[in-house]
This record gives sequence, C-alpha cells and structure tokens, in this order.
Amino acid sequence: MHESTPSPLLANRRQWLQNATSGFGFLAFAGLSTWAQASHHPAGLMGSWDDGNPSGNDAGNPLAPKPAHFAAQAKHVIFLTMGGAPSHVDTFDYKPNLTRDAGKSAGRAGGALLGSPFAFSQHGESGLWISELFPQLAKHADRLCLLNSLHGDSPNHPTAQTQLHTGNFQFVRPSLGAWTLYGLGTENASLPGFVSLNPPAGNTSSYRNAFLPAIFQGTKLSLGGNPGRGSAASRLPDIKNPQLTDAQQRQQLDFIQQLNQRQAERQPEHPGLEGVIQSYELAFRMQDALPQVLDLSQESAATRRAYGADSGRTARFGTQCLIARRMIEAGVRFVELQSGGWDHHNNINTQLPPKCQEIDQPIAALIQDLAQRGLLDQTLIVWSGEFGRTPFSRNGVGRDHNNRGFSAFMVGGGVKGGLRYGATDEHGIAAVDKPMHVHDFHATILHLLGLDHKRLTYRYAGRDFRLTDVHGEVARDIVA
Repeated sequence: MHESTPSPLLANRRQWLQNATSGFGFLAFAGLSTWAQASHHPAGLMGSWDDGNPSGNDAGNPLAPKPAHFAAQAKHVIFLTMGGAPSHVDTFDYKPNLTRDAGKSAGRAGGALLGSPFAFSQHGESGLWISELFPQLAKHADRLCLLNSLHGDSPNHPTAQTQLHTGNFQFVRPSLGAWTLYGLGTENASLPGFVSLNPPAGNTSSYRNAFLPAIFQGTKLSLGGNPGRGSAASRLPDIKNPQLTDAQQRQQLDFIQQLNQRQAERQPEHPGLEGVIQSYELAFRMQDALPQVLDLSQESAATRRAYGADSGRTARFGTQCLIARRMIEAGVRFVELQSGGWDHHNNINTQLPPKCQEIDQPIAALIQDLAQRGLLDQTLIVWSGEFGRTPFSRNGVGRDHNNRGFSAFMVGGGVKGGLRYGATDEHGIAAVDKPMHVHDFHATILHLLGLDHKRLTYRYAGRDFRLTDVHGEVARDIVA
C-alpha cells in the first residue's frame, strides 16, 4: 500500500507543530520588526515622503538620516516637560488685573480670584514680563518665545500628559519624539535617536511608539542614585554584559543574525526579523558610546557648576540638562527631560518657589552652553506642562487644574526670540488671542524641524495617521 503524497497546501503534523510553536515567539518579533515590512510598503515608512519615495533613506537602516520636507534650522529637540502643570499666572503670563481683582468671584468658573504672590518685571530689550521665580532664565528674555495661549482637551493629569506627548488623550498613539525620529532619522548610529531621561514610572506616553515600528520608540534611561559629579553611566543598569567580552558578544550576535536570516528564508510567511537585529546591533554599539556621553567627569568644574549639577536643589535637573546637551552634541535627535511635582493645589506661595529654583539655573545654563557651542540655532528647546492652573482658588492658597489656557516657551531652533505669542483673558482663565491648541503646538514643532505635519503620515489599520490627526495649524508668526 503506497502512502499518498500530501498536498503542498496541507502541512504534515511535524510541520504544523513547528509552525504553531514558533508562531508564539514570532508574535513578539512581529511588533519589533514591522519596520521591515513597512519599508517595502508604499504607505509604511515611505508614507512620510511624497509619492512613497523616501529619497535619501537607507533601506537597510530605518534610523538613517532622512531629508526634511523643507529647509529648517532646527535639527534636534530638547523637550522639557513639567509634570503636574505649573501655574502660568505665576510664571510667564503676567496678569496685573488678576492682582487688582483678587478676592472677587470668578463667576461660573467658581472660587475667588487669587492674585499672584510673586512679582513680575520686564526683561531684556524685548521687555518680556517674567516672574521673579526665574531670575536666571530672565537673563535670556531676548531668546525666549513665550507662548501664552495654549489649550488642550483634558483637565486630568494622565490624559493631558498623554495629549501633550501624542496629540490624543483617548487612544494609544505615537509620541512626538517617535514621530520626529520616524520623520528624520538620527545622526549617530551608535546612540538612540530618541531618549527619555527619568520618565515617571508607569507613564509610557512620553516615549511610546504605538503603531509605529518599535525601532522608533524612545529609549528610557533611568539614572538611579544621587546626581552629581562623575559618570552617570555608573548609575545606568545593564549597560554592560559582565559575563561576555565585546568579541564574544559580537560572535554571539553574528550567530543570531545567521539563524534569523535562515529562518526568514525558510519561512517567508513570518514577519521580517530585521527590526530585531537592528535593536540588537544598536544595543551592542551603545555599550561603548553611551557611557562616554553620560560621563560628566569629562566636563569642567565650571561647566558643572553653571548647570548646578554637583549638589543642592538643582543637582538632579541640572545633571539631566547637561546630559541632554552632551547627547545633542553627539547627534541624538530628540531628548526629553521631565520634572515632576508641579501640582500645587495647596500653598502655592511656599511650594512653587523651590520647584522653580530646581530648574531655573539648569535651563539658563543649557541655553547659554548651547549658544556658546554654536548648537542653539539648530536645537529647539521646548518647555511646557500638560496644562496650566486656575487664577482662582477654592481654598485660598492653591490653584486647580486649567486646560483652557496655559503657557509654554521655546528657545533656539528657528523661533523668534523676545516674543510673546497669544494671550489669555485678563485673569488668565482661557486663551482668547491666537489660541494655540496642542495640535497647533505639535504642528509648529514639526514645522521648525522641516516636517510638514500633514505629510508626515503612517499607514495603520487601513488609514494614514499623523501626529496632529486631522487638525493643527502652524504658528508662523513665531518662526524666524
């Protein structure tokens, strides 16, 4: 009795079991390697370039530098986010009428108007009004572009933080940094193109890639221990494999590459593995490059002192600002720093000053340092909270959440300095002049990087997505 020949469309038990069991492993690979599929799809990685033609993009490396849509000064971004939402009427949005009307009812908004306990004064040739809480930053008034008319859709911290970073507070979407890296690539193949320094635990919105290929996700660096003089790399876990030499790791990685390539050739129906290999390669190169960038002992004592990085209240944020400058200098595309603890419902007169002191000197030093090194024109510094705070108080000493109007600022990277853009009403409750929604905020940042927010798209689930969804207008008045 002769055994019948199996149909080529039917697998025998051995093949079926092999495919079924390996399939579970490939589920994990699928998310990490989607760039390999997208790079061969006209609406995938090529979706960011007209007519599906990523001119200048190295098909073998999705992180290779890509041409912008148009010429722009900014090549890098340092995004300074203040978790908890700073009070705009106590920092960068001068409201003399709020002081005049203190104690009066805020009407339907609720509560009594609370004048700022902090003095404002004009600075620089531009005469920008800045709170006494930022004496060092005020010295750079003529470089600051104050945005006094931001507004968003949510008054709750988690959703507002998500919208600030992704443009959407309802669904999982890629972060601003991921979109930037996807659109422009990076300039240093041995470092991550997008880094998030000490993000809050459990909050991935600031560095997530969502449906973008995983290679564009931000690299989270949590620097433990006490900041200060010395190498921050010594506080970075798992940067080195203590059990293998570099040569042994290289041999191991080459072997894994061969196995994955062989698997891809044998079973082309599985997702490509190139994205995984790219991640392995980057991690291997980072072992040498990243510790050098994080080694602050290479900086002079004067530089560390300028940032306030060695000790005191400024040490933690000052260290991060100095690391951000070193990363930009090394070619990293997008660096995010976060400062928490700005949720001042109570005792704003005693709690806000120390928070401002933590960041004032470091940010001023960052601006000055970048300028001295010729990097400020090509580096866009962005400062913002997820929303602002109410100009009224229900307990007399603090301020509640306010998403209807708040302030941010930009420096360098092709923005006009010494400019106040937009305004809230006389008490700072809502944006009324040149209101800038978070979508407009994102569209403007991308524009300063040479990216058209309407053309920077990615095909997912049958439609082209973008950071600004179907919204967003560029604030062209702030572009130099």
